[in-house]
Amino acid sequence: MMSEAEDRRQLQDVMLSYAAAVDDRDMARYRACFMDDAEIVGFGEATIRGADVWTTSVESQLEAFSSTQHLMSPQLATISGDTAAARTDVQALHVLKDSDGAMFTLWATYLTDFVRAEKGWKISRHELVIRGTQQTA
Repeated sequence: MMSEAEDRRQLQDVMLSYAAAVDDRDMARYRACFMDDAEIVGFGEATIRGADVWTTSVESQLEAFSSTQHLMSPQLATISGDTAAARTDVQALHVLKDSDGAMFTLWATYLTDFVRAEKGWKISRHELVIRGTQQTA
């Protein structure tokens, strides 16, 4: 059994890997953050079910941006055996393609549920709570 400190470090690593994978456009690494049947909430009107569907959707959405940077806060995590829940605040900068540097900034909170899987912690449910947005020319 892992220590709570090691579990917390691994949970943080999943979210840091999530952010780095988006910014690096590494969809295999991004997909590896999720359980196969992950539920995604708040990134649009519909709830998305399934990590493959979600990863394909994210890859398509990223085509609108020449670059992104996701800045993640430390997590507030609760661990209970082989499940965990965490709050991670995020500031995400998105440079719009073909726009002379126009930028879309998102301030939000990720509410993420995790399950301890065979190869470490995986996201089972991921919710975006938008705090604010701004677009600059």
